[in-house]
Amino acid sequence: MKYTYHELAKMIDHSLLHPTMTDADLIEGCKLAAKYEVASVCIKPYAVKLAAELLAGSGVVVGAVIGFPHGNSATESKVFETSIACRDGATEIDMVINIGKALGGEWDYVEADIRAVCDEAHRHGARVKVIFENDYLTAGGAGLSSDDFKRRLCQLSERAGADWVKTSSGYGFIKQPDGKYSYQGATEHDLALMRASCSPQVQVKAAGGVRDLDGLIRVRDLGASRCGATATAAMLDEYRRREAAEKSGASVAVTEGVIGTGSY
Repeated sequence: MKYTYHELAKMIDHSLLHPTMTDADLIEGCKLAAKYEVASVCIKPYAVKLAAELLAGSGVVVGAVIGFPHGNSATESKVFETSIACRDGATEIDMVINIGKALGGEWDYVEADIRAVCDEAHRHGARVKVIFENDYLTAGGAGLSSDDFKRRLCQLSERAGADWVKTSSGYGFIKQPDGKYSYQGATEHDLALMRASCSPQVQVKAAGGVRDLDGLIRVRDLGASRCGATATAAMLDEYRRREAAEKSGASVAVTEGVIGTGSY
């Protein structure tokens, strides 16, 4: 195998964010995360205290989303949410930028918004992932092309203290001509662009569209260190299957990893 089980499992932020998720679902999700020894669970702020209790001693950390999913909360609200999440046991924070302010070219506002959350999280010893929501940025904005816009966001996020830049929330659905809503999420192009637009001190997280082991491997190949996922069990069970087949000398069918085809 190209990577070890540990290397791939510790890329996964197991996502427990669906709007209909119950506490029973959360408990089962935390048990799954501990069983597969992933990096973290990514959860709603109200659930942090319970998740922290469930995962104590497991090696799986708790991450909380802030200003989620559309980034429209006032900066003060995002800071307060961050403070509560960290108090309750979150050691990672996934915050959404104010997308409208960014598209309007209000760069000072966007940077200050990110910095305020980073400062509060770092005060508590937590690290921050800054979510761009790239599905909303395909036409660019503020006089910049899509790629230049994302590069600008990477640069100001790094200045503001971000520990990761992140492609998506998983909920940036776009209305299509037929009236239906769809979502692309992480793409290979965006992951490569974001990795090239930050210094090595800032990591990259993929979110959305990574549903199988080959997609996860491709995310790592592109330089991302984390990947939001709900298909955790399927990915890592497939790793064990291939690992066993490799040890036995059996052939293993491998499909080419494709990312950027849906939400996680």
